[in-house]
Amino acid sequence: MDLDAVRHDKVRENTILAVVVIGTLMASIDSTIVLLAFPAMTSALHSNISTIIWVILIYMITVAVFSTQFGRVGDIYGRGRMFNLGFVIFTIASFLCAIAPTDVTLIGFRAMQAIGGALISSNSSAIIADTFARNRIGRAYGYTAMSWNLGALFGILLGGIITTFIGYRYIFFINVPIGIVAVILGLKYVKDFSKTREVIDIPGMVLLGVAIALISYAGVNYASVGVTATNIFLLVVGLASTIAFIIVDRKVKMPTINFEMFRNKVFRNSLFAALFQGLGFMGVTFLLIMYLQGVRGFSPFYASLILFPGYIVSGILSPYMGRYSDRYGARPIATAGLAFMVVGVLFYIAVLGVSSPVYYVVIGTVITGFGGAMFWPSNNSAVMANVKGELRGTASGTLRLLSSLGLIGSFIIAFVAAASAVPRYLAFEIFAGTSKVIGGIGSGFVSGMHAAFVALALMLVIAGVFSSARGKENRHENLPQNPR
Repeated sequence: MDLDAVRHDKVRENTILAVVVIGTLMASIDSTIVLLAFPAMTSALHSNISTIIWVILIYMITVAVFSTQFGRVGDIYGRGRMFNLGFVIFTIASFLCAIAPTDVTLIGFRAMQAIGGALISSNSSAIIADTFARNRIGRAYGYTAMSWNLGALFGILLGGIITTFIGYRYIFFINVPIGIVAVILGLKYVKDFSKTREVIDIPGMVLLGVAIALISYAGVNYASVGVTATNIFLLVVGLASTIAFIIVDRKVKMPTINFEMFRNKVFRNSLFAALFQGLGFMGVTFLLIMYLQGVRGFSPFYASLILFPGYIVSGILSPYMGRYSDRYGARPIATAGLAFMVVGVLFYIAVLGVSSPVYYVVIGTVITGFGGAMFWPSNNSAVMANVKGELRGTASGTLRLLSSLGLIGSFIIAFVAAASAVPRYLAFEIFAGTSKVIGGIGSGFVSGMHAAFVALALMLVIAGVFSSARGKENRHENLPQNPR
């Protein structure tokens, strides 16, 4: 083969990977950068914590609602086109968030920003699968996993630094120049290798969107205020919409979610592993933030520094673990990663008390960070390596959907656990860094946190069962690739 052509292909592959990594980084940063800005936003916009908390919640719910739909749209109209459109929307919405005059407009623009983020995330995994050979995608997903973890870290750190020394509006302004560069590179390099000639399943998309939105809102509302007639009604309607969606999608010729994909054992179990891993792990992070700020009295910024080592370990090791999954398959690497996460959570249960040494938290983050580095790239590559090319957008969106639902579910578990020991309004204020527990409430909070850790560890064990049962795969089979 012509060496110049080989070099050109490698440059093109690496450029596309860089653009996808930038998109992942931006989406990850914006999932955490607002955490330390809650007090500043509350004061500047004359709002309250129960309203401002929706700046992060609306982002999570919107991404969950649109992920599968946008992956499907990418299959039909072109993943590169939808990915680049997502960057444009995300960048414009970031600017609008920065200049938002009220809390309500800020929440609205965050929803718009999440639509752009959903377009990016639901098509990015498919673009990597289109670009890289099947026996090399683990390495690529290793870099995206690294960017996600480092982005979450940088979001927390940048949120604290920018909010403290410049102003909270610049946590959104920072996306604008990065987004412009990414749009230029994306339009030049990220092309559409394949499209399907299918049509959009409008009834299925609407039913699925309604189901996810209502169930997610009902869960978050329950975490906020407890059981009410409203959230029970929304949950029932959401579940009914889910059943209606399944019935409709099994009858239409071109469904929103092609259930034929789930006949592949590796694909199916990898998706469920992602769901339960999300359910189990993110709640641990939420509770640790609340423990460090509410029980130990640390500032939000100092609390983020304590969590720093775990993100670093995960970010550095992810590309290497992705390569191992290419060589040995996802099952042993991802399952071992989940085992490390369970060990980390059990370690917290055993040693964390009201006045435990802070380095215990550091040790726990290193253990779980190592596990995350093993799980995320391996599991993501297993999903995308075991689906046909024309369905990669749908598969990518479905993966993002289940991961987002896991995030929301884990958030609910964390806040319900916290609310079992302290009033719900205080739990939100602790999470936002504006209050801390006093007197003997700290020991009650820690007891509730330990109970939540048990439930979260169980979720991780279930994820491990799915991961182990996914079956063996061979990344070196000569499966057809999309033309380049």
